[in-house]
Amino acid sequence: MVDSVATAETVDTVLPAPRLTALGLQHVLVMYSGAIAVPFIISKALGLTPDQLVLLLRADVFACGLATLVQAFGLPGIGIRLPVMMGVSFASVGPMFAIIGAAKAAGGAGFQAADALQLIYGAAIVGGVFALLVAPFVRSLLPLFPPVVTGTVIAVIGLSLMDIGIGWAEGKFTPAQGALSGYALAAFVLLVILALTKFGKGFVVNVAVLLGIAAGAVVAWATGFMDFGNVGSAPWFALVPPFQFGFPKFQFAADATFCVVMIVIMIESTGMFLAVGDMVGKPVDGAALTRGLRGDGLGTILGAIFNTFPYTSYSQNVGLVGVTGVRSRFVAVAGGAILLLLGLVPKLAAVVASIPTQVLGGAGVVMFGMVIATGVRILSQVDFKANRNNLFIVAISLGLGLVPTLEPDFFKNFPPALFPILKSGIILATVSAVLLNAYFNGLGDADAAAHELETARMPAKQA
Repeated sequence: MVDSVATAETVDTVLPAPRLTALGLQHVLVMYSGAIAVPFIISKALGLTPDQLVLLLRADVFACGLATLVQAFGLPGIGIRLPVMMGVSFASVGPMFAIIGAAKAAGGAGFQAADALQLIYGAAIVGGVFALLVAPFVRSLLPLFPPVVTGTVIAVIGLSLMDIGIGWAEGKFTPAQGALSGYALAAFVLLVILALTKFGKGFVVNVAVLLGIAAGAVVAWATGFMDFGNVGSAPWFALVPPFQFGFPKFQFAADATFCVVMIVIMIESTGMFLAVGDMVGKPVDGAALTRGLRGDGLGTILGAIFNTFPYTSYSQNVGLVGVTGVRSRFVAVAGGAILLLLGLVPKLAAVVASIPTQVLGGAGVVMFGMVIATGVRILSQVDFKANRNNLFIVAISLGLGLVPTLEPDFFKNFPPALFPILKSGIILATVSAVLLNAYFNGLGDADAAAHELETARMPAKQA
């Protein structure tokens, strides 16, 4: 399936349908395991029923397709029109946990999962509108986000997620929590991924995590760990209803938190867009960047409408563009169409929802660890020797970013309305890193910052 020979087609070339479909499916497989991770995380945090998890998974895959079509095919004034695949951003997980915590504190014994989801979707809509409005000005914000800031924030995102991955491996909140068989299952998945990464070739390496999850699911089924009770009753086809969990609700602290999240997402997307544009021979100018960032905003709004979360471009798919050498953006369009179709198949979502958390734990250690490694790689380009102040920026921001993970009750005496901000390590790390960098290093030139950000993202193109 891998087209390893560099092709002569341009970004706007429409490939023959069979090849387009095969390459589009390849992109879907590469990003699928990451795309379904966030719905699993939020579902476990809210204690959703299996049927609700199936809905969340279908909505996520469906909205992934919509957001990808917005970016790759484009709308008037919106969409980067490059081979970009969109998936739920891990940057939104910490803030969503904070919103869930605030909703639980406010609701007490009467708390319902829909209460938190309505706040999350309201915040996502506000964040998406915010992104649409500020997209033309993001380039001027780049001096606030040099590698010392972006690397620190990405590392905090990964460290916060690792707590979830370890909880999955433990089987947290399941009847099998702490069972040695569960640990063995998680370890098996991890070993399969490591073996495929070392001995696999080409496309196999790119989907090692997905294949590891599949292998773990097979073993879980064979050993009675996996229950397919909901698969038989799930229909083969069903539409994804908007606002299934109720209409969005708006709260200032939650909405402000998601605006900060969208800034983080847009800065990260800027690096991705610059990298993929360089890779396919279509440099990203200011107008194209604005269209791409508006695509992030519209994708996030669509996600909220269809019961899911903020979207961003996926780095693993940027890496796949480098591996295949295929420049056509219509490959991503085909991938988006495939995702739309998959979102309309509840039976497939029910199979995915049946996968034990221990299987996901083995994969989560890899996925979330790679987020940490990406932050470390970006930080490796920071000059700590000549500028020791950068050490303080990283040290203090990492420390603040880990407070909600290491000591969840640290802010318990603060007003619950502030929990969406105070209990989000990503928000704390971002604000801290931006302010400390401005204090110690001042602000640079926007063009130089854009080049620095592109350079920081360049290794991702070879992933």
